[in-house]
Amino acid sequence: MNITRVSTFALGLPYEMGGPKPQFAGRTREVLDLLLVRVDTDAGITGWGEAFGYAVWPSTRTAIDKVIAPLAVGRDAGDIAGLMLDLQKKFHLIGRTGPVVYGLSGLDIALWDIAGKAAGKPLYELLGGRQQATLPAYASLLRYGNVELVAKNAAAAARDGYRSIKLHEITIEALAAARAAVGPDVALTMDTNCPWTVEQALDVARRSREYDLTWLEEPIWPPEDYAALARVRRDGGVPIAAGENAISLLDFERMFDAGAVDYAQPSVTKIGGVTELMKIAQLCAARGVRFQPHSPYFGPGFLATLHVCAALPESTWIERSYAQLQASAVGPWVTPIAGELRVPDGPGLGCDPDPEVLERHRMAA
Repeated sequence: MNITRVSTFALGLPYEMGGPKPQFAGRTREVLDLLLVRVDTDAGITGWGEAFGYAVWPSTRTAIDKVIAPLAVGRDAGDIAGLMLDLQKKFHLIGRTGPVVYGLSGLDIALWDIAGKAAGKPLYELLGGRQQATLPAYASLLRYGNVELVAKNAAAAARDGYRSIKLHEITIEALAAARAAVGPDVALTMDTNCPWTVEQALDVARRSREYDLTWLEEPIWPPEDYAALARVRRDGGVPIAAGENAISLLDFERMFDAGAVDYAQPSVTKIGGVTELMKIAQLCAARGVRFQPHSPYFGPGFLATLHVCAALPESTWIERSYAQLQASAVGPWVTPIAGELRVPDGPGLGCDPDPEVLERHRMAA
């Protein structure tokens, strides 16, 4: 079964988030932008993946269309590990992260979708069998920069049935407001997106203790300074999470060797797809670090994360961006029910993108 075509679809999904749309990479994020990867084969089986898009999707799409696709067409769709290793070696001079690796991640997810469809089994069966029937979701609030909006939306998420809520704020005042709004029984985490020096991060970590943070996420700039992150973990008194900016399995080994994290957060659309995500899950199990993947997506990347986590013996929280979609590319599978997410049972990822949504919300440039 050989690959006959690799194509890309950029989508812009309208959404509301309970406040003004946030800035992302220097511009207002008016829509939730997704970059989907479609892989066709000579056996008539089509697979779908998702490459990290957000503001960088035009570059990622170009990398797929102009660099990755020409070398993937004609290759054996069933030899996922062999193809991915070969392409990584061929492209390593272009960089070990960024648009090319994001594109490879989307290709890998699509190939696993094909593998499941060819076998007539859901992806979680190929990964060892379902261990979790449903998975708990946590509400990942976007950044508001406004204490009143933080409290309002945290309370709304709790009423929606979420038992864990993530803030994307950088002040103790916002954290205090969220805790007051949700009470003591809802778990709170805070993703700060790499803003601080060690001393600044330690100050925030120490002042956050009274609000019972489950984890403080990426408090250090630059994010790859694992020695500094380890110091915050050791001296700050709160658990630390990081990993969405890591580039490979070896990066997580270095992170763990440094004693930098309690929670590891690889992103399937950035790290190399399902293949690399499973390796990191296995490393976490061997090293006693909680596997907590980064998944603020609304397409095949989200579904792939569900399947990987469903196949693991330990229940894992699934990150769900707290946004109200006007349209969903993958139907109901991104919507929790009473804070729980179901895993599709169909072959492969279990749900192809909705053609009507693809047509209506496709972005040309």
